[in-house]
Amino acid sequence: MENQSNNSKLKGIIGVLALLLVISLVYIFKLTSDAKSLEATVTTTTSEKEAVLKDLSALKATYDAALAENTSMSDELIAERDKVVKLMEQLKSAKGDVASLQKYKSQYKLMEGKMRTLMQEVDVLKKQNQTLTTNLDSTNVKLEDSKKYNQVLVGQNEDLAKTVEKGQKLTITNLKTATYKVRSSGKQIVTDKASRTDLLEVKFTIAENKIAKSEDKTYYVQVIDGKNNVLGDKAFVKFGDTSLTYSFTSTVKYENKTVEVSEKLPGKDFAKGTYFVNIFDKGELVSKSSFSLR
Repeated sequence: MENQSNNSKLKGIIGVLALLLVISLVYIFKLTSDAKSLEATVTTTTSEKEAVLKDLSALKATYDAALAENTSMSDELIAERDKVVKLMEQLKSAKGDVASLQKYKSQYKLMEGKMRTLMQEVDVLKKQNQTLTTNLDSTNVKLEDSKKYNQVLVGQNEDLAKTVEKGQKLTITNLKTATYKVRSSGKQIVTDKASRTDLLEVKFTIAENKIAKSEDKTYYVQVIDGKNNVLGDKAFVKFGDTSLTYSFTSTVKYENKTVEVSEKLPGKDFAKGTYFVNIFDKGELVSKSSFSLR
């Protein structure tokens, strides 16, 4: 009886051990299957991640190529390219789980769609630019012809302007001088003696000119004695690079008609010798004369 009881216990233990062995084998098999499945999932996820990175890299290359063509859409293309670069950086550092990868795939699809739209716009702009370039070339030819014609006209106008300018210049004629002795009564006696002279008169005529400007005209009169001294005001004026010391000015209201001008220069101690009278229109000498006192 005792042996039968022991055999029964032994069989029970063996049964329990066999059950545990089966459970262990099943568990080990499941762990092995899970590991293989996980490895396959990781491998697949890594491969898909690399594929998405490759697609994003191609997307970036498309934007780089479009920007190299100096398109007028540069700002928008740069903004989209920067988004692609940022997504690539995020994907490289992201965990390789399926959910995360799916999110990046979705974002890539959206970016790809945006890229296609932009590239279509770029193509339209290219065609428009080609048309504009063709039209511009044609216009440039016409402009060049017009430029040559205009240069001829400009030359003719310059010649005409010079002719008109010359025609507008006033002519000074009949420059005459006289010297006087002025008595206490105010009567003026003509004299050619230096010791008696105390008044010099300068007369000249501004000729009629129908195309000249009607304006107040100022002339600078310079009287130089035999000792090379400038008489009168001895004032100094400069016109560009030309400077002038003059005796007095004569301002005349000119209205396209002949004008007789008479100016007087009082003085004393006139020296003997030859005197020179010069009339300047600004810095240009327009008339000259001379006289002598004995």
